[in-house]
Amino acid sequence: MSQPIKVPEISKVDRERLAQSGIDLEMKNRCGSYLQMDQDIVHSECAEEGIEVLPYKKAMEKYDWLKDYAWKVVSPEKDDVTKYVAAQNDPKGYVIIAHKGSNNIFPIQACLFLGREQIQHVHNIIIAEEGAELHIISGCTSGEHVGKGGAHYGISEFYVKKNAKISFTMIHNWSENIEVYPRSASVVEENGVFLSNYVCMQPVKKVQMYPTATLKGENSVARFSSVVIATSGSYMDLGSRAILEGKGASAELITRAITKGGTIISRGHINGKTAGTRGHLECKGLILKDGLIYAIPEIEGSVVGTELSHEAAVGKLAQEEIEYLMSRGLDEDEATATIIRGFLDVKISGLPEALQKQIDASIDVAEKAGF
Repeated sequence: MSQPIKVPEISKVDRERLAQSGIDLEMKNRCGSYLQMDQDIVHSECAEEGIEVLPYKKAMEKYDWLKDYAWKVVSPEKDDVTKYVAAQNDPKGYVIIAHKGSNNIFPIQACLFLGREQIQHVHNIIIAEEGAELHIISGCTSGEHVGKGGAHYGISEFYVKKNAKISFTMIHNWSENIEVYPRSASVVEENGVFLSNYVCMQPVKKVQMYPTATLKGENSVARFSSVVIATSGSYMDLGSRAILEGKGASAELITRAITKGGTIISRGHINGKTAGTRGHLECKGLILKDGLIYAIPEIEGSVVGTELSHEAAVGKLAQEEIEYLMSRGLDEDEATATIIRGFLDVKISGLPEALQKQIDASIDVAEKAGF
């Protein structure tokens, strides 16, 4: 049974920010946890048989074969962010391994907490071996007193083996001073499933991320779902990419974006490289306050027999829908919140209930704050 996490003294506000990011320090309905505060690894363990949660450096010392996974799907030469992380003499981050046939009913939580004005760097490797299932909540947040200059550089490499599944839900709860640069990629083998969910509904200075899934195996699947709100001053350059290489591979890229004065660049790219592959890309945006939503959908097919589609739409709340709900007894604010909640309420096929509840809880927090 997992024990509660003992953390250094932090404020009540910061504890609440951790909770809003999906992190439960009491470890209820969690089977394992990794907590890194700035560059200090506070906690790393898993009670589920067949699944390990290890600090990056310790994992590399324990398993020599992990060198065959490090920096293999994300190049250390990709950009200045990856070069910075690769150059660290004392690498931080976590390695999560679901050994062959293992399965965690309760998710593992991985928390990255930034409490000072510095660059927090992590390199994560997540592996689901043949027939294994792995469910993770990644909660990333900053402390209430972090000022300008705080940044997060995160490298994550995912490996989904034959008949395996990874569901990874990342919830960002930063602040208006923080810059965030995740760099992630995944490889999915035969009959493997990779579900990637991203939620960011709180202010952030800048987020730049473009995760890529390469579907190498026959009948492999990837689904990316993003729910984001950009407040005034926020700049969010987001997206996802799927490369369909295995026969019967399929991908779905879904984004719900709202601007309240900030900038959202929503990218999406599906490349059908093999016959018998399917992909769909969808971005829907709402402008609640003058800002920018720039959707860039790309579908690329190079063989006969790949089926790809995309749709993108940006608009405003329909006044007739607001008036209809008001006629049913809601005031204007309640009617508006109801419509926005419905817009953001993306149910993700195949997602464990505990992870879906965490996404719903994030929407609840945003609704209480008035979206």
